[in-house]
Amino acid sequence: VAGADISEFANFTVKEGGKLAAKGQKRLFDFVENLSTPVIAAINGFALGGGLELAMACHFRVASHNARMGLPEVSLGVIPGYGGTQRLPQLIGKGRALEMILSAGMIDAAKALQFGLVNYVVEQDLMDLCMKFAGKISNNSPVAISYAIKAVNAGFNNSINGFEAEIEAFGSCFGTLDFKEGTTAFLEKRKANFPGA
Repeated sequence: VAGADISEFANFTVKEGGKLAAKGQKRLFDFVENLSTPVIAAINGFALGGGLELAMACHFRVASHNARMGLPEVSLGVIPGYGGTQRLPQLIGKGRALEMILSAGMIDAAKALQFGLVNYVVEQDLMDLCMKFAGKISNNSPVAISYAIKAVNAGFNNSINGFEAEIEAFGSCFGTLDFKEGTTAFLEKRKANFPGA
């Protein structure tokens, strides 16, 4: 994804620009980040601007060896508007994020892996690794996965105490059928069959 169609917003007013970012963040990017089902971004080729912002909203990122990523918005006189200035520093640190954002440059997959922007880089069979990763996750409790995503995201929200959110989510797990099944299966030395409720 090479990002937005610049011609769509080239003549926007300040109010329209703000509305575009707010609407996009709420309807798509925050929605993806807060889904209770993990979302894996498979990056093959370019992930620029909004494309990288979408990948960063996903829970995991896997890139092909030929992937190139960047936030070129400042070269257009604007900044990333779909959470890029927030998610990128969370993923790779403030200094590296500022370097990427302020230079408007691209990094390759190897650098993205080194920075922690992607979880894996593969030479080929990008989707095979994504499917294996998804399969590994799907063996676990969907309820616990949902709570874990919520607790991790809370730690990045300044209006929420992440530790308290974790405590609440941890305690809530004890009231689920998944917890009962998971602990019973463990004690009976068998594979869990999670009901997901």
